Order: sequence, then structure tokens, then C-alpha cells
Amino acid sequence: MALIADLHAWEAFDSRGTPTVGCAVSLENGSEGEATVPSGASTGSHEAHERRDGGERYGGRGVQDAVAALRTEVGTELVGRDVLDQEGIDAALRALDGTPNLTRLGANAVLAASVACALAAARSQGLPFWRALCADLAPLLPLPMVNVISGGAHAGGLIDVQDFLVVPIGAATFVEAIEWASRVRSATATVLRDRGHDTSLVADEGGLAASLPSNRAALDVLLAGIERSGLEPGAEVAIAVDVAATQFLVDGSYVLASENRSLRAHELVDELAGWVVDYPIVSIEDALGEDDEAGWRYATDRLAPSVQLLGDDLFVTSIERLSSGIEQGVANAVLVKPNQVGTLTDARRVVELAQAAGYATVLSARSGETEDSWLADLAVGWRTGQLKVGSTTRSERTSKWNRLLRIESEQQDAMFAGGAALAPLPSG
Repeated sequence: MALIADLHAWEAFDSRGTPTVGCAVSLENGSEGEATVPSGASTGSHEAHERRDGGERYGGRGVQDAVAALRTEVGTELVGRDVLDQEGIDAALRALDGTPNLTRLGANAVLAASVACALAAARSQGLPFWRALCADLAPLLPLPMVNVISGGAHAGGLIDVQDFLVVPIGAATFVEAIEWASRVRSATATVLRDRGHDTSLVADEGGLAASLPSNRAALDVLLAGIERSGLEPGAEVAIAVDVAATQFLVDGSYVLASENRSLRAHELVDELAGWVVDYPIVSIEDALGEDDEAGWRYATDRLAPSVQLLGDDLFVTSIERLSSGIEQGVANAVLVKPNQVGTLTDARRVVELAQAAGYATVLSARSGETEDSWLADLAVGWRTGQLKVGSTTRSERTSKWNRLLRIESEQQDAMFAGGAALAPLPSG
């Protein structure tokens, strides 16, 4: 046993300068775990609830009430518990909150405690966090999805689609994969400059933000960046698109404001299908709005046979929503964000359910991140196969990539998931 002796919490900043929650858990044996949790900008309405203070301070975004709850009732609940019982701790946190979506304590408070306990448990055993999560299995380094061009909620709506990413499907190791991604980002910045665009503006996740004439134009620029990098499009490096369609769904229509166009669901899907034909796209995230059931069924029939169709707002790391999606045969991959659901136990159960059903799993950071690197350990320990944390710039992004680089360098038995982690792997 490793008993909790104390819990401390504080208000911190995320990468957008928005308040977030930090938490440290100390054990009777002297070990400690510390976590500062992220926050999203492009959030689904079905996500677990963040607790914010309201009022004038930080424009109502302060988290002093969530911190106070951690210091008092959460601390009282957890002190004396065995930190090695993660499921028991997370169940106790849910019971203490007493609401389905953590609206009382707040998912930001609950996740901070959950992660801090898990980190303390690993340290009490003298284990790296990833090793504590996967016992004797060899570490599996994830295929990185790396943000290169941003729009939507991450870049002030310069273009409608939220992110255009590179996926180094032909890399043999993680170190090679992240170098290829960095190379493409640099080359894409050069392409933008050569075409008269300012590349000094960096979006929330470290991607390039430029006022392009259309969403398709971003694909043209990214493809040119891949070619300029000297890597082969579709064989060595492919493209992923995070549409984040919920963000521009207005009264049943998908409004592409930057192009002055409005599309019905099937028209948007048909346009995405055209992109898949014309560009080396291997993954499309949130192709439709979070509750557009008919649209998602059409998208699955149209797109899933050839690309990874990834649900984020659709599933929001929810066992119930993922179970429903699996039953209906919707999408073929799930994005997993621990702060969408509030505890590590619940997030891990989503990973396990998805993998048992043959869905690919992509662990993901948020647009408002912290310098913590535990997400990288989760990707390795949970063997998610894919990881999406942003670009290869900004320390809250590189902290995760750097953690993976260290794990791969230290572990001779480390394996790299590579392009085989995608669902399904395109044959061409």
C-alpha cells in the first residue's frame, strides 16, 4: 500500500493564459505526484463540465472555487486512501461529485486529482509513469499527428477547417517520424512566405496561421510543403484534417464563412471525399457536427472504407457515446482526451472499449495545454498507437514529443506503431 498523506492545489495558467488547476498529492512514503491540467477551446457540448468562478476576475475564467474544493472536500476524501488503487480513487471522486458530468466539483478539479494520484503511484513504485500503466508489455511509441496549418477556433477563423496535420506514415522510428514532421512544418512555412503570407502568427497549438483564399488552399500549401521537404507525399508523409464541423454548424447547415458558402451535410462529406481523392489524406476528424446522426452515417459509408474517420466531439471520450457509435457502426476511430471525461479510469475504459471493437485510438492534448508531459506516458502505457498534441513548436507541445524521444532512447525494446496504427491503413 501507498497511502495519501496530503493534497495541495493551486490556480495555474494554461498555454493560452487561461487559469487552470494544478494539484500535488503527497504520500506517507515521501513520494509525490503533480499535475496541471489542460483546457479546450473547441469543446463539444457533451464534455464533462469545467468549473469556473464567474465574475470579473480573469473574465470569469478563474478556478479558485475548483482549487478550494480540492483543498477541502477532495483532500478530505482522498487522504488515507491507497494511491495504488486508481479505480477506487476515481470512483470516489465521481461519487463525491455526485453528478453525471462533474458539474459540482468540475472536471478540471477531478482530473487534476486523478492524474496527480496516478503519478504519485508510479513514483512510489520507482517506475516511469508509462511502465506503471502497461506492466511488462514492451513500450509502444505512438504515430504522431502534427499540426502544421491551423484555422477555426485555433486561429481566429482565418479559414474554417480547424487543423491540417502531417502524419509520417512511412517512418520507421519515433525519432524519424518527429523529424520528418518538423521538416514539413519548416518547409510549409517557407512555401507560405514565398507566396506572400506572414508566418509570424502562430496558432494555439503551434501551427501556422495564414489568411488563405479557401480551405482547399491549405491542402495545396501543405502538399507543396511536403514536396519541398523532400519527402514523398502519401508514401512517407500523409495528411490528416481536423474539420471540427460542430464549430461552423448553423441551423442545420455547415457555414464556410471564409468562402461565403453554406453546405448541407452530404455536400460537406462529398467535398471531403473529393479532397481524399486529390490529396494524400489518411485521417479526417469531426467531419460532421456532434449530433448530426444522419450525416455521420453518410460520412461513414462514404469515407470510412478509405480513411480513418475520427470522432472527437462525436464521442467526447464517453463510454456511452462510443458504445452507441460502435453499435451503429459510425466512424472507425476515437479521439481520447482525459479532460473530456474527468478521470484516467474513464478515459482508459474508452481506449479499451474502442480497441476491443476494432476502432483506432488517438490520444490528444487540448488547445490550452500545460508543460506537463504525462500525456506522452499515457500514449505509451495505454498503447493508443497515435498521439495528437499540436505542432513541433511551443514548449507545451514539445514537452510531450521530448518525453517520447527520451523513452525511445532509453528503451531498447521500444516499438513504434507507425502507419499501421491508422484505421484503416490505405492500400494505395
